[in-house]
Amino acid sequence: MNKALGVCYYKLMKFVRRALPYVLLVLLVAASAGFWLRHNDILDWAATRGYQPTPVVANLVTDTTMTPYAKKIFYANRPVVEGKAQFNKHCTDPSEQVAVLGCFTGNRMGIYLYDVTDERLLGIDQVTAAHEMLHQAYQRLSKKEKTRINGLLQEYHDLKASQKLKDKIASYKKSEPGELQNEMHSIFGTEAVDLSAELEEYYKQYFVSRQKVLALHQKYQAEFDQRIVRIEDYDSRLSSLKSQIETNKKDLDAREKELNQRRAQLDSYLAANKISEYNSAVPGFNAVVIAYRNLVDGTNDMVDEFNLLLAERNALAIQERQLEAAIDSSVDAASRR
Repeated sequence: MNKALGVCYYKLMKFVRRALPYVLLVLLVAASAGFWLRHNDILDWAATRGYQPTPVVANLVTDTTMTPYAKKIFYANRPVVEGKAQFNKHCTDPSEQVAVLGCFTGNRMGIYLYDVTDERLLGIDQVTAAHEMLHQAYQRLSKKEKTRINGLLQEYHDLKASQKLKDKIASYKKSEPGELQNEMHSIFGTEAVDLSAELEEYYKQYFVSRQKVLALHQKYQAEFDQRIVRIEDYDSRLSSLKSQIETNKKDLDAREKELNQRRAQLDSYLAANKISEYNSAVPGFNAVVIAYRNLVDGTNDMVDEFNLLLAERNALAIQERQLEAAIDSSVDAASRR
């Protein structure tokens, strides 16, 4: 009996030795498959270990109503808000033709945001944070989903996007021609007010209320837009006044020549002792003098109005330049203006 048990044991161990490599292979394949299915979750967890968002960064998440998933991929990049010197070390690209407010440097490699401190532009950091988070989100899309979303974004661009949005997208054709859909994904997600129902449903995985993001964008953008509109209105009024003033000056020159001629005629009447002719010509001369003086006064009023409008227009232009400077992270910002 013992001998039989020994034979069985020997055969079992022989089987185990032969089967073990295959069992280990199956376990390894299963573990690899499990890791691949959850590799983003695992790597995101590893990327955020030890990361503690500052209150400013945490507020960006709250203010933009990021979903738990959006918050996770945002934090996986250890986002930071930086002043000009530090931000330029991470983000400034000399080839950029527009102000750089943030950058996503690659999957879990970092999100950097420029600290805009001008209180008139409250909301710009929040929208920038949402924009950069969406770059990370776009990179995570499957090939099939990315193709679907690209089609929806292109359809919106071609059929419904405002000219301002189209111009913004067009600016990337030279600087980043290979990233147009990626930029559409971030720009439309944070700035477009009339997306299709499919895109609205898609963006719900990133924002509890995309409308709050849009409201933040509209608020700070209005600071630029309203000044630009008012400056254009001032320019139109100044151009009209300038044209009228120039016309009046030409008219005054002609009237002055007429006055000189009439005065010379009156002087000749007096010199020739033609009192009757002189007296007859005086009322006409006086009427021309009065019209001349009225035109001078009216023109002077126009000049005063022109100077007042010009001062107001220039004050607005200074404000607009201040706002532009507030979002200009470039080191040599002064030399570019």
